[in-house]
Amino acid sequence: MFAALSHPRLADCRRLFLRNYEVHINIGVHDFEKRGEQRVVINVELFVPLSLSTPVHDKLNEVVDYDFMRSTIARRVAQGHIHLQETLCDDVVRTMLEHPQVRAARVSTEKPDVYPDCDAVGVEVFRIKED
Repeated sequence: MFAALSHPRLADCRRLFLRNYEVHINIGVHDFEKRGEQRVVINVELFVPLSLSTPVHDKLNEVVDYDFMRSTIARRVAQGHIHLQETLCDDVVRTMLEHPQVRAARVSTEKPDVYPDCDAVGVEVFRIKED
């Protein structure tokens, strides 16, 4: 289990997730990577206080909409070539934390087609909003 899940500031949170979201993007530092798109798998977890995400009327506007995660990634990817997975992760997690209901976020990216002898290479970042 991910150690941050036991962080005391997350004890009163609900965890939302977007799992294995596959995009094809221009990413990489090598010349051959700059000539085309690569498959990247993105995972996002958002931690939202239960007090801000427990619906009373069963309405979408009472919670964080899952579309927020996908549209945030789509906007970042649309900005053009990214050299590093670290940059992509940092940009996405920063934008996720701008949502007023989100207290913490975890973002990972994986490039599954880099090496033939492993599943993927990737980066993960976890951040909690400052009080």
